Order: sequence, then structure tokens, then C-alpha cells
Amino acid sequence: MTTGRREGTKPFTITAVILLSLLALLQLLRFILKWEVTLNGAIVPVWLSGIAFVVAGGLAVMVWRENRR
Repeated sequence: MTTGRREGTKPFTITAVILLSLLALLQLLRFILKWEVTLNGAIVPVWLSGIAFVVAGGLAVMVWRENRR
């Protein structure tokens, strides 16, 4: 009897979740530790990492949840 659930996780899904999670973690670390980033001579504000953390973390969760359906 099947429950309608897929048995395996696709390799791309695992890779996407891992990469997005790592990106979110790095952005959170930059936000907490106030690492300075300079891009083409301009300093990137630290608060942008807070937004990037929410976006990357949200995408990782959405991909993971989509796969579990």
C-alpha cells in the first residue's frame, strides 16, 4: 500500500537545500560578527546580511518542504 509519498529525495534537492542553508548560515555569521565586506570600493551594509539570511533560509525551508510532499 502506498501513502502517496515519494520514497527518494532527488540529488538536486539535497544539494539546493545544503547550499541555501550554508549561504544563510554565512549571512547570519556576518550579521552577528559584523564582518565588513567591500564590493568594488563600496562597503556593503551589514543589515543587508540580515535580509539575505531570511531570504536564503526561507528558500531552503521551502525547497525542503516541497520535496517532502
